[in-house]
Amino acid sequence: MTTPARDDRKDRPLLARLLWGIDRPQNAMRLFYALAIVCVGLGLADFAYHKHTEFPIEQFPAIYGLFGFTVYVIVIFLAKGLRPIVRRREDYYEPFAIDTEDERAAGSDPDAKGGRPHA
Repeated sequence: MTTPARDDRKDRPLLARLLWGIDRPQNAMRLFYALAIVCVGLGLADFAYHKHTEFPIEQFPAIYGLFGFTVYVIVIFLAKGLRPIVRRREDYYEPFAIDTEDERAAGSDPDAKGGRPHA
């Protein structure tokens, strides 16, 4: 696959030009570092102004970022714990798949041996 000439990029929308080549590893790392710098900058900016808070916990600097990150981590661990409960074997839906290699019709009795589906 060839990459288009640079002249073709001028015709693309702005967002497409900004994200051009983001799938390359060096560009993905650049994006990661840029986002890390923005997060640190916003966290430091929280020290620069006085907050008029409703609850005492809100006076803690960067509390919203820390709260968001904590909830994110909790959701990940809950998902890992929930996975064994909701996981199904790989061929769970196979009897009902339209691309199954069996002669049975999709949705027919799983114990059927082939032939015409039930009417």
